[in-house]
Amino acid sequence: MIVHEGYTNLELKNPVVTMGIFDGVHRGHRALINKVVSVAKKTQGESVLITYYPHPRLVLENGSANVSLLTTPGEKISLLASTGADHLIIIDFTPAFSRMTASSFIKEVLVSEIRASHFIMGYDHRFGYRGEGDYDTITRLAEAMNITVLQSEGMEEGDITISSSLIREALLAGKLEDANRWLGYSYFLKGRIIEGEKLGRKLGFPTANISPLYKYKLIPADGVYAVEAKLEGKTMKAMLSIGYKPTIRKEPGERSIEVNIFDFNKDIYDKEIEIIFRYRLRDEIKFANPQQLVSQMENDKLKAINLLS
Repeated sequence: MIVHEGYTNLELKNPVVTMGIFDGVHRGHRALINKVVSVAKKTQGESVLITYYPHPRLVLENGSANVSLLTTPGEKISLLASTGADHLIIIDFTPAFSRMTASSFIKEVLVSEIRASHFIMGYDHRFGYRGEGDYDTITRLAEAMNITVLQSEGMEEGDITISSSLIREALLAGKLEDANRWLGYSYFLKGRIIEGEKLGRKLGFPTANISPLYKYKLIPADGVYAVEAKLEGKTMKAMLSIGYKPTIRKEPGERSIEVNIFDFNKDIYDKEIEIIFRYRLRDEIKFANPQQLVSQMENDKLKAINLLS
């Protein structure tokens, strides 16, 4: 996949285009992109994806701290590259661009610059100033511009339609298995190992404290997880805790992310680590004393090893 910063001066062959934020690049996104790739092959053209950087909400809400994303910009590019699409166009989402009307976007970007032959729209996608552009908008305008417009259906599971917002809600509610199924892969988080309070070591479960590399990356619900830890080229079984350590701390502290890597004892401070969330074991619990916590952690470890095996 060829990545383009901006949409000017491109040489594309009979482009079949779709666009979206593609946060998470989940199964619904992949179904849409598969259709774009298929139509491009049938028409002897090239499949083209359009996305935006930074995320529109970060611009429209002036860097709101409430934004939580499933993928970092780099992770999104990597996942989109795995779909088999030919081109990815990343548009600089500025305040000025956010005010471009739907009709101007179609005329100035899709037609004049990209020269799209086909445009395939997601089932619920809206574009242009204040989201005024929808399937009916582009269909009306495309008729006069020689663009074939198709609309992709959403991917449904039971009575729900898979979406990025649905997956975010599932992760925040502790429904990891649902989120992973809808994503089509296990959710992951990349971070750096930082020095912590060393409370786990005192309990016989040494942990590495993780600081996420991307501040807008969504952190799943508090609790204990069976995970895989990728570190220095190795993938190791581990369990991970997210929360506030209520049994150990006398006073409330900051939320922490701590991983206990099984059968591992090395100095890894300042190393980068990737956590792959496989299973959610339980909620965070305040035990009556540290001994009860240790007993539960021993059970957690046995369950994690069994699940990960």
